[in-house]
Amino acid sequence: MIRIANGQGFWGDWLEAPVRLIDQGPIDYLVLDYLAEVTMSILQKQRQADPNLGYARDFPSLIGRISKKLLDRDVRVIANAGGVNPVACARAVRQLAPGLKVAVVLGDDVFPRLDEFLGKGYEMPDLDTGRPLSTIRDRILSANAYIGAFPLAEALASGAHVVIAGRSTDTALTLAPMVHHYGWAADDWDRLAAGTIAGHIIECGAQTTGGNCQVDWQNIADLDEIGYPIIEAEPDGSFCVTKHAAAGGRVSTDVVKEQLLYELGDPQRYITPDCIADFTSIRLADAGPDRVRVSGIRGSPRPPTLKLSISYSDGWKAIGTLVYSHPQALEKAQAADRVVRRRLARLGLSFDEIYTEFFGVNACHGPAAPPAADPPEVQLRIGVRGFDRKAVDRFTRELIPLVLSGPPGATGYGEGRPPVREIVAYWSALIPREEIQTRVEVVE
Repeated sequence: MIRIANGQGFWGDWLEAPVRLIDQGPIDYLVLDYLAEVTMSILQKQRQADPNLGYARDFPSLIGRISKKLLDRDVRVIANAGGVNPVACARAVRQLAPGLKVAVVLGDDVFPRLDEFLGKGYEMPDLDTGRPLSTIRDRILSANAYIGAFPLAEALASGAHVVIAGRSTDTALTLAPMVHHYGWAADDWDRLAAGTIAGHIIECGAQTTGGNCQVDWQNIADLDEIGYPIIEAEPDGSFCVTKHAAAGGRVSTDVVKEQLLYELGDPQRYITPDCIADFTSIRLADAGPDRVRVSGIRGSPRPPTLKLSISYSDGWKAIGTLVYSHPQALEKAQAADRVVRRRLARLGLSFDEIYTEFFGVNACHGPAAPPAADPPEVQLRIGVRGFDRKAVDRFTRELIPLVLSGPPGATGYGEGRPPVREIVAYWSALIPREEIQTRVEVVE
């Protein structure tokens, strides 16, 4: 059995979680998941401004902090913290933890190859709209292929203490140690599917140990000291989901089921670069306090294509808020919304979209929200988006004047005019698998 723990569910997750996972009990592998789709565009912009950036900058300092413990306890780290610059990330790790061997997985960043792909006749249409990539070519900010577990397992085989990737799938981070440790074959579909589902269960960190849980959340113990999830993986592909006994939180079949439904499309065809997993084959059983056993998983062959994660600039937006107090809080907020819209119209400003929400009334649940006849306060949140940055900037000057020239009782305006921000949109497409060639490098 090997123990694989996940200490980060996203870039910005609890900084103490990885340290506590090492301190509170035995683990063999520590995986850290940093990347969301839009994160790649942010990192690409950072790299364009400074060629030494483009990675999750929290990661090197974390490894420096725990490097001695990693060596003393023989814990190996696998992370996608490399973003669009894994080599720079690895060099930063080596500076702060010179005693560790660091390997990087390269080949996922296809931003420089997009014109090559287009020249070969790959239209790379958006999976949601069917539009060809050429329609946004001049606005693309980043482009990365999702890579699977086998390149990461190859990096582990180099003897590296720390493996750094760019845009790997979230599930590959957990599957890779199983492939490496047990020597699973590339066509061992059931075991690969089991490792994939194990990765899916723990990819969001504490969401599998009681965080963000809908079931009996008031009675989940010690959320301030919540434990992060651990997979106890066995050679046949079965595994247990658990946490360290000293940590807070809860692991139960109900909690695991919630996470299994996260970002799930067709439950019989969960597609990854490594295999296709059948979620309907999963069998769960409580196996003791904070232990859930998972077995019976079936898989099928991987697809002939890999998914591309592409981000592109899609105009500008600004979002502002005001809070209106009782009495008639909702009526005041609605009146303020009308004032803003009429003033924008008189200025001759047009936008792709103007959108208003009333927090405290129906912003989260819309028409499904229970009636709120006279709420004590309401936050008006109004935003615009469009390609005319000057028009968006002009909108930002129309909200704060309502403090004196609009309905009474406005507050919550201390930060002044809202900023204008670039909109980064997401485009997913497919590319033949053979076009993506990964490689492993050890960074000295």
